[in-house]
Formats: sequence, structure tokens, C-alpha cells
Amino acid sequence: MSMDTNKKRERIIPAGRFKRHFFDILDEVAESREPTTITKHNKAVARILPLETEAEIEKEVLERLLGEVGGVLADDETLLQPTEQLTE
Repeated sequence: MSMDTNKKRERIIPAGRFKRHFFDILDEVAESREPTTITKHNKAVARILPLETEAEIEKEVLERLLGEVGGVLADDETLLQPTEQLTE
């Protein structure tokens, strides 16, 4: 996901709890979309991130194009068409 002001908070889970509740924690990450850090002796050793959906990826690409360029020269539908159709 994009780094913005709506950044989701991150859960922190000790490795022992992660080991005991592995599948439940994976389900929680998938459902809540909340990143989770696994710690050992109070030091972060791993991070579980939810996978982005195709719609989230497309939205992020469009937001970056609109934000960085200041505007797009084509509408969303034209922008997402295969390039072969644009060169005909």
C-alpha cells in the first residue's frame, strides 16, 4: 500500500505466540489488512504484510500518476487499456 497519512497501525506479536497461533494470525492479517511484526527478545525479526488486491494496486498507480505528474493526459479507462490499442 501507499505510504500516506492513513497509514495503518502495526501489531506486534512475540515469536512464541506467533508459533502457537500461526494460522489464526495469518487469517487476522488477511482480514484486518493490518501489518504485523514478529519479535524475539523484543527485537523485530519478521513482518507479515497483507497482499494487495489488483484493485488496490491499480488505485495506487493512478494516485501516484495524478499526484506526481499533476494530472494525467488520459482518463482512467484509456490509461488502463493495453498499449496495442493506443498505437493503432
